[in-house]
Amino acid sequence: MKIRATVIVKGLVQGVNFRHYTQQTALHHNVSGWVRNLPDGSVQGCFEGEERDVNALIDWCRTGPSWARVDEVVVEREEFRGEFDGFEIKR
Repeated sequence: MKIRATVIVKGLVQGVNFRHYTQQTALHHNVSGWVRNLPDGSVQGCFEGEERDVNALIDWCRTGPSWARVDEVVVEREEFRGEFDGFEIKR
């Protein structure tokens, strides 16, 4: 079953290549969508794909790259829309 999830990752997640490694992990798991920095210092992402793959990416976000410090991951699950082609880092 395909799903969509919007996540907000809080902690020390900007300036540590979090978006880059999220993109690499998403591509590895065949997840489409995007990731971006938010003004409050958190990172937001929107992920679509097979449920197991999206869940694997969300699980990765709970730790992130080794130099990140993740304090909280807020996940909102939504209906799959199929609107993404690939995975982009939004500026």
